Amino acid sequence: MKRTLAALRIAYCLVTALMLASAQLAYGHAFPTAQTPSAGSAVSASPKEVFIDFDAPIEPAFSSITVSDAHGKSMTDGNAEVDSPNQRRMSVRLMPLTPGDYTVAWMVTARDGHHTQGHYNFTMR
Repeated sequence: MKRTLAALRIAYCLVTALMLASAQLAYGHAFPTAQTPSAGSAVSASPKEVFIDFDAPIEPAFSSITVSDAHGKSMTDGNAEVDSPNQRRMSVRLMPLTPGDYTVAWMVTARDGHHTQGHYNFTMR
């Protein structure tokens, strides 16, 4: 009986430790929850800005958005900015876009130092 209780306690501790470790791994990474223009969309008017909302607050000094055309030319007008009241939103102003395909590339650092990055495309008609 004592061995069974000891084994159950050890198993409980191991399961709890694994759950806490996996929660900690997921906690610090910031991933997009919404984008404007959205991924894969086709817009008919040139957007003035690109907005990306993340699921965690991000560090402004270590986060960026770039928008480039099909030839790799940057179409951003200045640096990306993190919204002061909503530190989960980052945006960048754009130069006027002509019809074509565009790539939005983002890199962010969450408050606890974890880095994430990604990209998506949209089309200007």
